[in-house]
Amino acid sequence: MTTAVTETVKLEDIEIDLLLEGLYRAHGFDFRDYSRASIKRRILALMLAEKLDTVSAFQNKVLHDAACLERFLLGLSVHATEMFRDPSFYLTFRKRVVPLLRTYPTVQIWIAGCSTGEEVYSLAILLQEERLYHKCRIYATDISQAVLRRARDGIFPLAAMRDYTVNYHKAGGVHEFSDYYTAQYDSVIFSSTLKDNVVFSEHNLATDGSFNEFQVIMCRNVMIYFNKDLQARVHNLLYGSLSMFGVFGLGNKESLKFTPRAGSYEHLNATDKLFRKVA
Repeated sequence: MTTAVTETVKLEDIEIDLLLEGLYRAHGFDFRDYSRASIKRRILALMLAEKLDTVSAFQNKVLHDAACLERFLLGLSVHATEMFRDPSFYLTFRKRVVPLLRTYPTVQIWIAGCSTGEEVYSLAILLQEERLYHKCRIYATDISQAVLRRARDGIFPLAAMRDYTVNYHKAGGVHEFSDYYTAQYDSVIFSSTLKDNVVFSEHNLATDGSFNEFQVIMCRNVMIYFNKDLQARVHNLLYGSLSMFGVFGLGNKESLKFTPRAGSYEHLNATDKLFRKVA
């Protein structure tokens, strides 16, 4: 790497530090402890989408243009997701977790980092089919209001339904998946009954605290974007929010190993990342 290129990279890193610090101090959104490689890659891609040449120019626009700030948060918050992602996870949830939930008079569920809502609707469908939804309350949270609006709307591309249908049936679905949505042109809108017991709310895992005690917490494919310190903070937050013998769900690329709460859970099965709090 030449000296000029090295200096450019160093300057770019300084600019990114200033952008993240400015965003936190001006608006309270804290991305400073996100994985550096991931956050830098996303920032540079968003900068180019805004047709700007430097991170400093991007910072100026993010801090002074509300629409740009919303696009920025949407770009940082939306992770790759789909309905009934990792179908075996949901199949295990049906077989191992649902019987546990039947023993509770009411069930409080937190989907942390819900993104555009695919996981929320997947779980709502599963709970309806298991005749548990009526006694459940799902809290679906994310850092971005723009993301939450998309989740609340429940509108998804029609082209995605083929893959979602396959996932649904692999996850133990017992009806026609199309029973849950109405197609309109190139989009579908999911039944409003799936949102009857859902609360969509803004919550920042990096800075906010607990707000309830839950029997189920799902935080899947979220912490892979955090550095080790932030991962530890979030693990402690979720552990403290989960009732004893409550169930904790992670993404298939995530692990409890080397976390501060690794010894506090038992694995519900050998492969899917579903755990029960036992200590």
